[in-house]
Amino acid sequence: MARELQGRVIGLAALVLATAMAAMAPSAAAEFYLRAGVGLEWVDDTVFEDRHCGSESPVALYGCGSGGDGAPTRTTGYFDTATAFELAFGHEPVPGMRVETRLEYLPRLRFQGTANFLETSREQSVTADVAALSAMVAGYGDLPLVLGHGSIVPFLGAGAGVAQLRIGTTRMTFPRTYTEVPGASRTALAWMVTAGLSAAVSERIAVEFAWRYTDFGEVRTGRGAGQVVWHDASKPPIPLDIAETRARLSDHGIRLSLRYGF
Repeated sequence: MARELQGRVIGLAALVLATAMAAMAPSAAAEFYLRAGVGLEWVDDTVFEDRHCGSESPVALYGCGSGGDGAPTRTTGYFDTATAFELAFGHEPVPGMRVETRLEYLPRLRFQGTANFLETSREQSVTADVAALSAMVAGYGDLPLVLGHGSIVPFLGAGAGVAQLRIGTTRMTFPRTYTEVPGASRTALAWMVTAGLSAAVSERIAVEFAWRYTDFGEVRTGRGAGQVVWHDASKPPIPLDIAETRARLSDHGIRLSLRYGF
């Protein structure tokens, strides 16, 4: 069901983009603009699991069994609220239709979770930091004839592109030891849908307030050198050759932007 919904949303995004780009042909009176924004992100609850639970070389971190809660062995948790920064260059080929190329940067998403290994019923906390940089082409349609009032104009939009996802070392803390899982970077397909309001401040300047849902694709931990470390350093660390784990990264956010036309 989730994959079907994702496919429909991506299809809608593609339709919006295609319509917007097609409208660029008769653009003799085209207007360009720059937009800068800042916002807050609330990431959906997140599950880290093995890419291949049966991997033996390197060894899967969680394996194919069930944890103490009866669910597949994994880590579940959440990301703290994060700050996002956005910069876009746009074009208005016809009144009420905008197309833009946008960059968005989330410098730090702090993950906090809990693993469910059978071996211990006590502390199994998991922490990691993730950063996301995305580049997308997006199309927006204003709705002044339907909902607009004065200088306040509602809009809808959708976009698609790529995201560069980087996760640092994941630390899994147990009563006597902690395990370090290596970090990694990867590029994934990403898409977003948005709805908001724009308000004209002057002939060239507008303020936007918008809600946005973004799917950044999969973030993956690194493959290779992890280790088990004793808290009291009573034993030397044990090296681990660990296979990749993965988690889907998607969020809801609000944006406040300033748009300047020229």
